[in-house]
Amino acid sequence: MLRFFSNSIEVQLKIQQKFHKAVICIDKRLIMDKATQSMIENLSKNTGKTLEQWITIVRIESFAKHGEIIKFLKDKHGLTHGYANFIAHKSRGSDSGSADNQDDLITRQYQGKEHFKPVYDKLISEINSLGSDIEIAPKNAYVSLRRKKQFATLQAATKTRYEIGINLKGQEPEGKLEAEKPNSMCSHKIKIAEIGDIDKEVLDWIKSAYDNAG
Repeated sequence: MLRFFSNSIEVQLKIQQKFHKAVICIDKRLIMDKATQSMIENLSKNTGKTLEQWITIVRIESFAKHGEIIKFLKDKHGLTHGYANFIAHKSRGSDSGSADNQDDLITRQYQGKEHFKPVYDKLISEINSLGSDIEIAPKNAYVSLRRKKQFATLQAATKTRYEIGINLKGQEPEGKLEAEKPNSMCSHKIKIAEIGDIDKEVLDWIKSAYDNAG
């Protein structure tokens, strides 16, 4: 009887935990939707053009790279970096909000690199344990991890190399933590070849970046 009672409590706790995670996920999506809507409204109010009009202007130019769009909008149209970056993402469909299903973005990232999907799953599981304030934002080629600012990225860079981008400006490269190229999205990176490479050192660097982004 006691064993049955104990099992019932465990089941209830698991259900509550899953419900709590689901609520957090929904809350994050609502916050992101409100933030996006506010950005769209302010863009129209401050520039005199709607997002759709800006996207048309950009697509006429047939730019190949994200940075080219930003430079064009800032130099020719005098937009701030924030607005230019927002329009660039929307015109290319490279932000998480432009995808009909974020899972589709993840699936496409690991096509031909399926052996790295367990690495991603392991990292996401560990990262989620750091706190409930993490925004997981899949892009076309990588996944961005944010608190108040981006603290890490996850990417199957090639078929033989997985990269964890780490934002720790001012930190000297040490151990597995390598310096990134100048003007990269992250200040450092960690290269992984298999799931066994995810050790305490790797997780500690991710936690340091998470703490630094709060």
